[in-house]
Amino acid sequence: IITSFFNRLHQMYPAVYSLFFIVSFPGNCLSLYVAWMLMKKGNNIAVYLVNLSISDLLYTVTLPIWIVQACGTHIGDGLCNLMAVIMYNSFFVGSGLLCCISVDRYLAVVYPLHFDWIRQVRTAALVSIAVWILEIVIHIILLDHMGALQASKYLCNQQIPMTQEDATVALTRVTLSFLVPVFIMTFCYHQIMRSLLQSTSIQAEERRKVGRLLSLLLLAYVVSFLPYQLVMLLRAILEPEACNWTMRLRSPFLVTVATTTLNSMLDPIIYCLINESAKAEIQKTTQKIRRHFMKRKSCENSEFPNK
Repeated sequence: IITSFFNRLHQMYPAVYSLFFIVSFPGNCLSLYVAWMLMKKGNNIAVYLVNLSISDLLYTVTLPIWIVQACGTHIGDGLCNLMAVIMYNSFFVGSGLLCCISVDRYLAVVYPLHFDWIRQVRTAALVSIAVWILEIVIHIILLDHMGALQASKYLCNQQIPMTQEDATVALTRVTLSFLVPVFIMTFCYHQIMRSLLQSTSIQAEERRKVGRLLSLLLLAYVVSFLPYQLVMLLRAILEPEACNWTMRLRSPFLVTVATTTLNSMLDPIIYCLINESAKAEIQKTTQKIRRHFMKRKSCENSEFPNK
């Protein structure tokens, strides 16, 4: 029954990826614009959001390629390799940036009178650059360990069954790109909530806003990546020892790869539509656009008055 369920989901690939692309691309473009405007005003969190939006956009632009492939069209090994490398780098970079945001909020709430230099725009920019470099280097090392840029074989030319060397790389990815970030974000969330509950200077409404934002951040990350990481963990443990697990886990693996796209859809919603500063920036931009069109319409009416 479970295998049949995943097989049906696998057949819905083109429609699912298309929906994710339609929502994710404009959402992350909006997120990037709003974060950029807030960053120019000195908001250090916006620096991380700019980089997170870029990371999500890079992943989003690979979706049309996966749609074409899901329809049964061969896209070529070179292009598939490139898209898969972008996808996996997005996993690593996105996880690192979410950790940075969690740690930044942890220091701001738990130690408000200390670490001012960490919460500056310049520091956030340097940390973001370091995250990109570190995550890309780690990914290159993993690919080199596999022998070449063969990360795409899981999606393009899947190795069946997974070799022991691939299993080692998969376990490393699960640990570095999921378990460590989840531990960091959970720790920060717990400490922040405990500090907010003990604080008498922060109003109840502010507590709810901060708690809701952090809860959604952690929930979106876990919901998006937990199914994929669990299947990868099962593959790494079971496939090298028992070939019969290969076909059982193939459809769940391909389906859970698609669920990771949820994160690129949810990030702009969480950070742009729930964050008060972002909502204010969106409203301001909307008013500017409305005034521009009203002014243009007024000019057109004055040039062509009704007779």
